[in-house]
Amino acid sequence: MFDSLSVKLDRAIKTLKGQGKISEINVASTIKEIRRALVEADVNYKVAKEVTDGIKEKALGRDVLIAVSPGQLLTKIVHEELTSLMGGSQADINITGDPAVILISGLQGSGKTTFTGKLANRLKKQGRQVLLVACDIYRPAAIDQLKVLGEQVGVEVYAEPENKNALQIAQNGIAQAKKTGKKIVIVDTAGRLAVDDQMMAEIEGLKKSLKPTETLFVVDSMTGQDAVNTAKTFNERLNFDGVVLTKLDGDTRGGAALSIRAVVDKPIKFISTGEKMDAIDLFHPDRMAQRILGMGDVVSLVEKAQEAFDQQEADRINKKIRKNQFGFDDFLSQIDQIKKMGNIKDLMGMIPGMGKALKDVDVDDDSFKPIEAIIKSMTPKERENPDLINGSRRQRIAKGSGTSVQEVNNLMKQFEQMRKMMKTMNKMGGAKAALGNMMRR
Repeated sequence: MFDSLSVKLDRAIKTLKGQGKISEINVASTIKEIRRALVEADVNYKVAKEVTDGIKEKALGRDVLIAVSPGQLLTKIVHEELTSLMGGSQADINITGDPAVILISGLQGSGKTTFTGKLANRLKKQGRQVLLVACDIYRPAAIDQLKVLGEQVGVEVYAEPENKNALQIAQNGIAQAKKTGKKIVIVDTAGRLAVDDQMMAEIEGLKKSLKPTETLFVVDSMTGQDAVNTAKTFNERLNFDGVVLTKLDGDTRGGAALSIRAVVDKPIKFISTGEKMDAIDLFHPDRMAQRILGMGDVVSLVEKAQEAFDQQEADRINKKIRKNQFGFDDFLSQIDQIKKMGNIKDLMGMIPGMGKALKDVDVDDDSFKPIEAIIKSMTPKERENPDLINGSRRQRIAKGSGTSVQEVNNLMKQFEQMRKMMKTMNKMGGAKAALGNMMRR
């Protein structure tokens, strides 16, 4: 996510020299490099100039504390300006009304229908009753796609495959929602080109008649400056409430997406980072700025962990650790918990400093497959008691999993190290608890 921009900004900030004070002389080339990095990442030139002028104005003459380098101070200022560029604070969607109606708009191929399914999944997990309405009457198999997504996430889809009147379908869908007690209706519309006046008139009519509580514009982050121009055109016709950035996991410069907020003055509300139905996040400008600057995003990482967290499973694992009975079945369970949290590379990028380290490294969910294959090639007794696994058993496991004995040995070694670390942490916890009890007496 914004890998190229992150590397270039890091390189630019490292050029800042001098001590004590940031001056016109020592900051000039750095500001120029930051502006170049933003423009090369597809940030609109006017926006890039405004951002760097703001950075320069804030930086000039700022005293540098003894414990802070000029580069660290400039990083803080760049973080503030990027956060401001992207909206300053997180913006919620409006889901008031009975039912609340969310109208989804966007270009063809922007990931609009997939996002519709993801949003339904997110709202359902919050305990809300959702109905999806299929109003893409032009794209072949669009209705089928929405039905498949609805089935995946357990949300009902209202569709009229033979009807070619999108407004009528939407109105009937809302009536169905009222009848069945659904509190939120998400209307998936056809992807359209901004230059197609007839199609734009259709979605304008949908908005005027349905009076949605929220209109979202979905845009593919990989489409460069076209994304900004399209957002501007759609906003002039629709006056949408917020932007959704999709495909942020792609190999993209992505800077154009950062310009949208400044150009249309509408908040980015969601980001989408993959095909999985849970690959959707609220957009936090300050956290995104941190990630772009390689500072990680620990808050989002913790939130994702909490969403995937199973308290009963955690209690069960803790008991096994205390009794030194943690086995490979438990290890598999932990891998499943991690995979529920989302894209592995994206998660690791939330750890401060890891984003740069992983820039050219291919890390995905398939990274776990060799480990899972090795564990699943063990017998139930071996998984329960790893100490049974001797040399001949390791050869059998390697053969059964399609891996090498060396890979099996590496996993066994890492697993043993992990068990020792867990045991140590558990003892430390026990010692702290005992100390706390003594102090309370």
